[in-house]
Amino acid sequence: MIFRLHAPWVHSLKEKRMIVKSIVARLQNKFHVSAAEIDEQDTHQIIVIGVAAIVPHNAIADSLMDEISLFVEENTDAEMLDETREIR
Repeated sequence: MIFRLHAPWVHSLKEKRMIVKSIVARLQNKFHVSAAEIDEQDTHQIIVIGVAAIVPHNAIADSLMDEISLFVEENTDAEMLDETREIR
């Protein structure tokens, strides 16, 4: 999954880093997935986070992606600009 978020109140990379670290850590702790900022590292107000997991079935993947998407929406004040899902 890839989440593209907009945080209009962020005015420095330091502020952005704090938000990114918080979201990534909570995703990793709650869902046991790999998560990291994957793009737009030098842009203050745009946050792009990639999430990856290995699961045994597509149904589990769909369910997990739904839970993660809801979690991201509920646990950040940033506006969700885009969400991309992929199952391989």
